[in-house]
Amino acid sequence: MNDTLRQIGKTGIVPVVVLNKADDAQPLAESLIKGGLPCAEVTFRTDAAEESIRAIAKKFPEMFVGAGTILTPEQADRAVDAGAKFIVSPGFNPKVVEHCINKGYPVTPGIMTPTELEMALGFGLDVVKFFPAENAGGLKMIKAMSAPYTMMKFMPTGGINANNVKDYLACDKILACGGSWMVKGDLINAGNFAEIERLTREASNIVKEIRG
Repeated sequence: MNDTLRQIGKTGIVPVVVLNKADDAQPLAESLIKGGLPCAEVTFRTDAAEESIRAIAKKFPEMFVGAGTILTPEQADRAVDAGAKFIVSPGFNPKVVEHCINKGYPVTPGIMTPTELEMALGFGLDVVKFFPAENAGGLKMIKAMSAPYTMMKFMPTGGINANNVKDYLACDKILACGGSWMVKGDLINAGNFAEIERLTREASNIVKEIRG
């Protein structure tokens, strides 16, 4: 496992962020850092994603900012050029995975099945995203699927919230959980970064409670 993914594991929860305005990037990052989760997956769903990653990486080099919803090799290049330290994709696209490995980008592709998990193993990966986690069977599915693949760690995302994240974090197969409940779009759009910091601190405290 590379150092970036080890650091994500120490953080325990990765806020999954959708930014419509790059101006929101720096105050959001500051709120996450103050709240105790110096990590973010900025999704490439909006036109502001690339500029947002660049703004965070420039202002807060200590923050582990990555790019999510990466669907093409070209997007991965743009994200890393902007300062992304890791790449996350919703599904398993061999072209994206191979490109990232060849370029030395830490990549965590999404999987739902043992077949996709074996594809990840074939590329030498030891961490995968499990998405959409709750809809795909949640923690029970992860435990069942991981039995024959003891070397694999998971980053479940999708339906993770303050009510169920403790169960996920308590499982030794979970590297970290992706979640957006502390960075909801309405809070970001309203500029309510104080509330984001409060919710982030609550999430950070959950990690400390479960993992020490």
